[in-house]
Amino acid sequence: MQKLKLFFEERAFGVCSRLGEKLNFPIDSIRLFFIYLSFITLGSPVVIYVVLAMTMKVRKYFRKMNNPALFD
Repeated sequence: MQKLKLFFEERAFGVCSRLGEKLNFPIDSIRLFFIYLSFITLGSPVVIYVVLAMTMKVRKYFRKMNNPALFD
């Protein structure tokens, strides 16, 4: 079960982890919130999740361009 959890955490962009760190909120609660809200609203939080993931990737890319020594 732990291997499966690590697989999804590595592949799922880390949006819930990042939100948990920023908001000082348990990561598992944020994940459950996204799952339940997706069922209730027929998947619209998935769009929000993808937008947040893309925003995180773009910000990381620009930070890497400005300071390449940080990501070696």
